Order: sequence, then structure tokens, then C-alpha cells
Amino acid sequence: MKIFFVTIFLLPVFLCKSQAMTYTRKKNESFLKISQKDIRADVATFTLSVIDESIGKADLQKISFTSMGPNFMAFEGEGIKATVTTASFDPTKHKLDYDERYLIKIDKKPYYGGYGSVPKKYISLVTMMIGKDTVVIPSVAYFDLYNLNFTYTDKGAQRTRNGIYRSKDGHKIYLYLLCKDNTGNYEVTWVIQDKKYFRRVLDYGFL
Repeated sequence: MKIFFVTIFLLPVFLCKSQAMTYTRKKNESFLKISQKDIRADVATFTLSVIDESIGKADLQKISFTSMGPNFMAFEGEGIKATVTTASFDPTKHKLDYDERYLIKIDKKPYYGGYGSVPKKYISLVTMMIGKDTVVIPSVAYFDLYNLNFTYTDKGAQRTRNGIYRSKDGHKIYLYLLCKDNTGNYEVTWVIQDKKYFRRVLDYGFL
């Protein structure tokens, strides 16, 4: 009887938190909104949110990470170098908007990672070089991504799905990250086309 009471009591709390997050975030950058057929076909081969669409598609060659620390992960191979760097989040330097006690916006924008509470870290910089050319990844491509974990625990082992992929025609590079933990999962793919940042693909809440 007590278990039943606790379940009924807590259910509205979880629903309110989930609804607050859902109302503030949109899926206009999700995989399902990709209009470019070639990019859609490529991204489907390595993302988790639409794993069913990868059936029958050949995997793209992957460049795995070469080094990692508490606040960075670096990739290098096939003439490509990239580094993703995180930093501690200072709430005093940001405007935080709450729905009751749940954080729903940071600097008036929806955010991803650490849903409902103040994040501990944020992505501070993403760098990439293709050959001798520097690819500028604008801050708008990652400013709203928080609490990024470079690895996750699976059956007691630390794993990562992060990597760089090159399209078969060689014109597009995809830098993919999966953030998986108990505060809210998300995956982001930054699409580089002809050595220029093109767009990102962002999905959440699929695990």
C-alpha cells in the first residue's frame, strides 16, 4: 500500500519535469528533419536515435579518438584532426530560467544535458583541421550543449561511440558525439561540407 502511494505521489513530479523540458525544446534539428538525402543516409549509419533506418546501409569509415582527458577528447586520422573541449559552468555568469524548481532555459535558450538542474560543465571549444585547412566550428553549433560525457558505462566497462566519419564521396565530414547518462541523453553530429561548417543534427530523449 505504501509503495502504491509513493508511486502515485511521485508520478506528477516526473511528468512535470518531462513536460517542462519538452515544451521548451524543439526538434527542428533532429535527424527526421534532415532534407538532404545524402546527409540523411550517411548520418543514419552511426547515430542511435534512428538505428532502424541504418538497416542495409554500409558503414562509413570511422576515425576513433586518439587521446582523452577529463575535459577533452581528440581525434586524428586520414588527414583530419579535431578536439572537443569542455569547461566548468559558472551559473553566476548566466541567466537561468525556472519552471517552479526545474531549470528550463539558460540565457533564454533551451539547453541539452543535465535536464532540470544547473549544469556542471559546457562545451567550450570545438576545433578541426582537414589537411592544412582550419575548419571554423561556430559557437552556435555547441553553445547549448551541457554536461557532455565523453564515455559511458556499459556492463561495468567504459565505452564511447564518439568518432569522425567521412562520406564516400569525400565532400562531407561528420563529427559525432553521444552523451549518455542518467540526467538526459543527447547525440550531436556536426556536418562539415567541403571544409566548411554546414549544420548540426541533434536528437535527444531516445534512450
